[in-house]
Amino acid sequence: MEKKDLRIVFMGTPEFAVETLKALVENDYNVVAVVTQPDKPVGRHQNELQPSEVKRYALEHNLPVLQPEKMKDPAFVEALRSYQANLQVVVAFRMLPEVVWAMPEYGTFNVHAALLPQYRGAAPINWAVINGETQTGVTTFFLDHDIDTGRIIMQKPFDIPDTADVEYVYDGLMYLGADICLETLERIIAADGHPESIPQEELSTAGQELRPAPKIFKETCEINWNQTAKQVYDFIRGLSPYPGAWTLLTSPDGKETVLKVFKASKTGHPAQQKPGTISIDGKTLCIAASDELMQLEELQLAGKKRMTARDFLNGNKNFDKYTIK
Repeated sequence: MEKKDLRIVFMGTPEFAVETLKALVENDYNVVAVVTQPDKPVGRHQNELQPSEVKRYALEHNLPVLQPEKMKDPAFVEALRSYQANLQVVVAFRMLPEVVWAMPEYGTFNVHAALLPQYRGAAPINWAVINGETQTGVTTFFLDHDIDTGRIIMQKPFDIPDTADVEYVYDGLMYLGADICLETLERIIAADGHPESIPQEELSTAGQELRPAPKIFKETCEINWNQTAKQVYDFIRGLSPYPGAWTLLTSPDGKETVLKVFKASKTGHPAQQKPGTISIDGKTLCIAASDELMQLEELQLAGKKRMTARDFLNGNKNFDKYTIK
């Protein structure tokens, strides 16, 4: 098979997916159409529509764009079929019904930001950092009936430094994902559409714990100060800069407000007070975890801008009078 024989439909929505689509276009693959989420209403009155990052790139490069509300919509399925793709590539998109993923003769493969079978789900990058992993990676696999369970084509590892936050890992996997997609396509071409792939069960060892990566909601992001400092540290960097770990403060007059924490460090000093206790020493702001003090370095009070702890304390002189719920 030649590269020109591949008719590819690309599916993705966020910035993470753009790098892979860009790699396909710049390497002269025949992307016949792009599928992405419908434009989102934004603005104070929700009366403006904002296109996805993938749509922006597709339109800039004159690629046809499909934006189905429902993936099983007969009109969408028929429109998709009209492009006569023999392969579909999915990056950071939604779950596909069989009528869609089984449509092309060579199937549909996904670029997933984890080393499957670990971290199946919607937020693998966040959960890998939250759980203190020292390595993650990217996987290409063929879609099947269940989410993130299909046969694996390729994997590439990526190291996570102890100081890295989610943004660092996200950026690294975004570029690594584009690389593995191109290499996967080369394998598909060399194998006339049917590259070697292995069941995920063959990558699991007996008794191995498989860690999931479920979607993250606001309530997921609340800091549990009863955990160890290491756990709190990993939790904060696993949600920084977005969506941001938070804790609920109560002011001396009983008002509650949310404090987001974007950067913190382990002090090594044993906690002398109960978890969640705030202490201030000069321009240093600490909160007790279960075993030691955590020093807050970058934070944001609800309705205010993100700032350093030093600047924050300059504007909040009585912060040590606050309590954490």
